[in-house]
Amino acid sequence: MTATLSAHELLVVYPRAPMPALDRASIDVSAGETLAVVGPSGAGKTTLLRALVGLVRPASGEVRLGGRNITNEPPQNRRMALVFQDDALFANMTVRGNLRFALRDHQPDAGERVLRAAGALHVADKLDRRPRELSGGERQRASIARALLSDPVALLLDEPLAHLDPALRRSVRDEVIGVRERFAGPIVYVTHDHAEAMGIGDALAVLIEGRIEDSGEPRRIYDRPRTVGVARFLGDRPMNLLADDSTLLGIRPENVCVSVDGSLHGRVVRRESTGADAYLHVETARGEVTVRVPVTVPHAPGENVRLEFPPAFVRRFDRATGVALENL
Repeated sequence: MTATLSAHELLVVYPRAPMPALDRASIDVSAGETLAVVGPSGAGKTTLLRALVGLVRPASGEVRLGGRNITNEPPQNRRMALVFQDDALFANMTVRGNLRFALRDHQPDAGERVLRAAGALHVADKLDRRPRELSGGERQRASIARALLSDPVALLLDEPLAHLDPALRRSVRDEVIGVRERFAGPIVYVTHDHAEAMGIGDALAVLIEGRIEDSGEPRRIYDRPRTVGVARFLGDRPMNLLADDSTLLGIRPENVCVSVDGSLHGRVVRRESTGADAYLHVETARGEVTVRVPVTVPHAPGENVRLEFPPAFVRRFDRATGVALENL
């Protein structure tokens, strides 16, 4: 069975909290699609997953699975699997025992199903070990295998790579992407890492202070964000935002050109090298501008430069509301 997962206008308010944890948040995830929900810490990402799976009851709004309203159904009836960032394996069981626990009944092919799931997530040789004997990446792969064995209609992942070192993150991220080949339902993947979200998600939703400020195709959101909040959050460096009367002009650091014909004069005040690239921080009459250049470009602090902003890459925002002025 495959089905669309959607949430409409979810409002979640915690006692004594100064603002809603979710402020009328809506998402729509088709079968066969991975939605990456990205946002800073405290934005409400985990609350969104808990509301979808039924661990948190919204004050208003609804959750639908396959078109059916499941807002008031208990978690065990929703057929959703949630993978936590701390893996949540049973410490007193082997990997095999953890995987078998996910099977609803004692099917005659239970052993074979466990082997297949473990093999698909590359933990078949770890079946007789306990979680403490595994690496962080192996524990997360075992957690995902267990989630898939529960035969869910939808799969939810709450920052599953958060506690892994960079090398393991890349490896397990590839495994998560590969899950799509074995799971036909909707996937919601939560992370605070924008690069991870853009690499994993077919679609992106940016959650800031409980509100989904933008959603859609990842490249569009990066290039043409709907709000200043999204422009500032996404990217290795935030989008440059320059005041222009009642508007803000936004442009990504990689789209700013250092040119002898540039219209904006400035002085390099800082240079950051990041490997193949470098970031120049340029002080101008309209504020500081960050520019990404090849590391071989020799501009150094104290040097005067001229900057050009190709019109095709400039995004205009209303200065008072922070909302983009151009149609998407």
